[in-house]
Amino acid sequence: MTMTNTDALGEQGESAVPEQVMRLLNFSERREPLVAKVAAWVGTGIIEGRLRPGQDLNSVELAKLFVTSRTPVREALMLLEQEGLVEMRARKRPRVAVPTIETIRQTYQVRQHLLSLAAVLVVERATPLELAELRGILGELQRLADEGDVNGYLWAHVALHERMMEVGGNETLKTILDSLALRTFILRHMSLEWPGRLKASAIEQARIIDAMDRRDSELASILISRATLGALEAIEQHYASKGFDWQAKGRRRETSA
Repeated sequence: MTMTNTDALGEQGESAVPEQVMRLLNFSERREPLVAKVAAWVGTGIIEGRLRPGQDLNSVELAKLFVTSRTPVREALMLLEQEGLVEMRARKRPRVAVPTIETIRQTYQVRQHLLSLAAVLVVERATPLELAELRGILGELQRLADEGDVNGYLWAHVALHERMMEVGGNETLKTILDSLALRTFILRHMSLEWPGRLKASAIEQARIIDAMDRRDSELASILISRATLGALEAIEQHYASKGFDWQAKGRRRETSA
């Protein structure tokens, strides 16, 4: 049975929208605040796993939840489609995007090399004060990992990487990573859900920061690359545990509807 939007997300405002989602969707430039509100709320639900890949998004239910017509809801879902979070299909309900495992592997191949470059730039350019700031975020990551807080850890991890990009000072690199960010947030959350991955990630981040502190750019680059591949492996295990690709799962749901 397909979970409804209200089943998945509860009442409005139950889940705070992280500032990273607001920034990446450029909500300050949206003329219609309600469109931004719906997009932010649904997008966060997708990223944090309350709405799962292949799940239908009922625009009527969402319109009732936000006390509005279906027009702002459809605009919000179209905005999320542009970011790779939602699929809009002719004569069918919109649904949460269902990436294939091959698409995910290709995305992580690109991400691996971009983050490796970012690590080198941090080592070359970071001041002692900036490295201390990164270590402060690391402390928060370790606390959240100990508490088993997947959502909190994800957003702290995003904050760590965003600060690395700022310290590295390469705006082109930051722009490219931002263009992939929202769809990779979903995957990063998924990897952290895999048993043991949360604490393993915290250990990996500590080793990366240690290498940066020692100004060892080669080691920092290798470690962040390995951490990225470790996240991909967790996602692959998640897929294997389902027994079939989500793309196939989505097609099965369509034929049984």
